[in-house]
Amino acid sequence: MEKQIINTNNAPAPIGPYNQAVKAGNLLFVSGQIPLNPATGELVKSGIVDETHMVMKNLEAILKEAGLSFNNVVKTTIFLTDMNTFPQVNEVYGSYFSGNYPARETVEVAGLPKGVNVEISVIAL
Repeated sequence: MEKQIINTNNAPAPIGPYNQAVKAGNLLFVSGQIPLNPATGELVKSGIVDETHMVMKNLEAILKEAGLSFNNVVKTTIFLTDMNTFPQVNEVYGSYFSGNYPARETVEVAGLPKGVNVEISVIAL
């Protein structure tokens, strides 16, 4: 099986040795996105709600580049540095889906790249 690399200028460029997404067969594996504004290169630091919206917009841009949408997402992983922010993150996250939600896990971690509060990765079909 051949893999196809997916990258777009409408989402942050990778900050390490990885791609924004890799398509393998019918599956698209999207790397974890952080609240980095692709237009400015600056981190969104105006609160967990704004940070989560930026993460979701970055994921949406990558999905769109691959010809997909949140309706194609089958699995997500949410990483938080503070589980107390989960209700706000969950509300924003849920607003990007319309029924038939994907499988998901949410975990609290000690730290994330660039000191951000939230990172989300997805797998789409």
